[in-house]
Amino acid sequence: MSSYFIVLLVGLLAQGFFSARTLVQWILSERAKRVLSPTLFWILSLSGSYLLCLYGWLRGDLSIVLGQFISYYVYLWNLKLKNSWKNIPFILRAVLLLTPVIAVIFGLQDADSLARTFLQNEDIPLGLLLFGIVGQVLFTLRFVYQLIYSYRKQESVLPTGFWLISLAGSLLIATYGLIRLDAVLILGQSFGMAAYTRNLWIGHHTKLIANEN
Repeated sequence: MSSYFIVLLVGLLAQGFFSARTLVQWILSERAKRVLSPTLFWILSLSGSYLLCLYGWLRGDLSIVLGQFISYYVYLWNLKLKNSWKNIPFILRAVLLLTPVIAVIFGLQDADSLARTFLQNEDIPLGLLLFGIVGQVLFTLRFVYQLIYSYRKQESVLPTGFWLISLAGSLLIATYGLIRLDAVLILGQSFGMAAYTRNLWIGHHTKLIANEN
């Protein structure tokens, strides 16, 4: 199997986890008739993020790596808020906590090579890279927003603003993926946009019912 297909497989597996999290959250929310933040959503998010970061690294795509680095610890925090973090074996918790730190330290050992890989990639012109970074950062900011909102509520919540930011960021990433002909990004974002739109409708419908009562 060529290295290209191995990298593609890693990316598709990552998107498989992300699609599964969206599907789980979607189904449970449909059943409850309100937007939920299930524990499994965060477990699948963490799994997908771990693999997608690896995919971005192997592709030399800074926008993907940067996006996952920002959201990774938000997933861990939500698992802690859900009281699920303590149920994970200690060794696995240590691996999950330290992997991004070790990756950064390892990368900085040869900063010049790192810069050539991510900033001088002939397949990604600087303008396109910046566009991808904007999309990934916006998409990831939904979890920063979710973190602040949940911290104030002292419970893991997926508010309306989360889905609005998700939809906007997803549109930019899908466009970036189309330009780059990246099947992993295109497939992942196409499915996600449908779920984000549906969650906005569920949230809106829930508020209408609450106002009527």
